[in-house]
Amino acid sequence: MLDVRRLRLLRELALRGTIAAVAEALAFTPSAVSQQLSALEREAGVPLLERTGRRVTLTPAGQRLVPHAEAVLERLELAAAELVDARQGLAGPLRIGTFPTAARAILPAALVALADRHPRLEPMLSEVDPAAVADALRAGELDVALVHDYDFVPSLAEPGLATEPLCAEAMYLASLTPPEPPAAAPVGARRPTGARAGAAGPGGAPACEGDDGSGLARWRDATWITATPGTLCHAMTIRACQAAGFAPRVRHQVDEFATVLALVAAGQGVALVPQLGLVHPPPQVTLAPMAMSRRTRIAFRSGAGRHPAVAAVAAALRAVVAEDAPDGHGGPRGPLTIDDTGRTTVV
Repeated sequence: MLDVRRLRLLRELALRGTIAAVAEALAFTPSAVSQQLSALEREAGVPLLERTGRRVTLTPAGQRLVPHAEAVLERLELAAAELVDARQGLAGPLRIGTFPTAARAILPAALVALADRHPRLEPMLSEVDPAAVADALRAGELDVALVHDYDFVPSLAEPGLATEPLCAEAMYLASLTPPEPPAAAPVGARRPTGARAGAAGPGGAPACEGDDGSGLARWRDATWITATPGTLCHAMTIRACQAAGFAPRVRHQVDEFATVLALVAAGQGVALVPQLGLVHPPPQVTLAPMAMSRRTRIAFRSGAGRHPAVAAVAAALRAVVAEDAPDGHGGPRGPLTIDDTGRTTVV
């Protein structure tokens, strides 16, 4: 009989590539991982690992076993979900991962709703970069998480995980509003709202409110503010600019959108900011809607979607988004597209 805990280690080795990485993720020692995998080989009766110096790779038999391990782990999640129904209400810790803007704009109201409906449930919130969510879920460090992707940075397939759509939000080009012209406008003339048409923004680029995204190339000579390298937000800005035919000239790299907007207001550059990141935008900043969006999804381990606690979190999140589309406290209100179909995508 194959030990399910050892099958999990095999799955993690297939995903992470090294025994050291598996040990670090699951809080084991490398020697303990090696011993457990050796025991799994004895149970299987065939070599599962091939050792070359310090490196370990899966044999063809080991590779064939990994999908079975995935299926077994998914069935265990389903079994755990069904057992919860036998209890009297939801109780105990529930570990939720999220990215910062959702933590501020969506999660507080969702946690209030959870406390009202399931007072014995103990949600525990952690900020986690979306790029690290998959490993945290598979390692059991999180039970459910919010992740996002962009039009130019789609989500990658993650074995052992499933997602459900939550919402999509608009993206904005944030730039410094040009000063008012010294000459008075003719009597009866209507002044454009926000940035003046034809006025020059940072780097000599015209700041034009209502940009639909096709005019992103006009900012090719501007200096840019992006998130730090390695994040989805950084990749989104770089790829959006490349799609418009230029490489952005990056001056600052900052992850917090409130700081990004403060730098824009200080004339330090332009930036792409999602709707939920528009926290009290400074009055001297012009926000031009772009023809691109950021999508938020609810992620969990495959088979855990039916778990009552995971379902309760998903229901609370959907209710918050549907009831009052968050606007970033002072930023543009919409549109925040709600996807309440509840369909699940296994990735």
